[in-house]
Amino acid sequence: MQIKRLQACTCVVPIESPIAFSTRAITERHFTLVRLSVDSGAEGLGFCYSGHKAGHIVTDAVRDLLRDSVIGRNFKDSDELWESMYREALLHGRRGAVLRAMSVIDIALWDALAHHAQLPLYRYLGAPKKEVVPTYASGGYYADGKRPQDLAREMERYLQSGFRAVKMKVGRLPPREDAARVRAARAAIGADIPLFLDANNAWPDAATAIEALRHFEPYAPGWIEEPLMPDDVEGHAVVAQHVGMPVATGEVHGTRWDFAQLLEKKAASILQPDVTVCGGISEWCRIAGMAAEAQLPVAPHWVPEVHVHLVAATPNATWVEYFTDATVINLTTLLQTHLDLRQGHLIVPQTPGHGVVLAETQVRQYAIDGWA
Repeated sequence: MQIKRLQACTCVVPIESPIAFSTRAITERHFTLVRLSVDSGAEGLGFCYSGHKAGHIVTDAVRDLLRDSVIGRNFKDSDELWESMYREALLHGRRGAVLRAMSVIDIALWDALAHHAQLPLYRYLGAPKKEVVPTYASGGYYADGKRPQDLAREMERYLQSGFRAVKMKVGRLPPREDAARVRAARAAIGADIPLFLDANNAWPDAATAIEALRHFEPYAPGWIEEPLMPDDVEGHAVVAQHVGMPVATGEVHGTRWDFAQLLEKKAASILQPDVTVCGGISEWCRIAGMAAEAQLPVAPHWVPEVHVHLVAATPNATWVEYFTDATVINLTTLLQTHLDLRQGHLIVPQTPGHGVVLAETQVRQYAIDGWA
């Protein structure tokens, strides 16, 4: 049951029409892909968003830093493998690119484990058979010439597609102008549909964030996501104490220790671990367990292809984030298989593993370094 091969490559996929959120604009996305093979014949696939530039750093960490911690080891020893990789990376970065490299290997490992057991990933994680999980439509980006009425039409399209919750960006414009966008979105979807707001670390401090968020409170947001920089845990706690909407954060936090700080400081009432960022499936499950002990929900960030399984397997998980616009969140360009939507829910794949298969032609087209 030894891991005999671990390969990685970097793909760069341009965005057709550049988009922006509160703090930066994006013209392309970089992805790291990992293939893991076991001598029993089981194989696993991992993938992660490695940034809007220099994504090869994640791939290099897989190849040059972490591979030797994995090759030749028993693939069923997932906890020991995680510990071995983490210790090897202590001096290189316990967050960011190196932790994303760990995450993508760990995802491939769990995919191989579930394939070996001939079970869908969520069943391998111990969940009963389940058909669907709730999802929300994520979008509402800023773009040149995009007016509040254009945003409203976008939100209406999500509802027409069957979604029963939506998310939009805030924080790039002055609060009064952003409030006009939030007001237009709320008017378009009605009073009963959850409207989530994502600030992407827009404001410099808690006082500025609170002042801005006062403008949005009349429109009953379901949560405000990442109002401050991720490391400003104290500031998030202050915001959480003073605004009339739940604070959600965690998409770029790494490992159980980061999330322990959020819980200790009561900095968020909704945790958003991203399986491709926080340390992989192994660590995501630990974080979700910590949230459950604190009686808090988890609503993971992006990557529905894996999170659909984790939400299906986790009692305190609420939503899967889903982007309908594949030209903006363009990972699906590299995938042959796609998730199915049914009236605001994602159908949980029933094939072994996480069910994702690469589109090999597109991978070859967008790879900048090939498999190695």
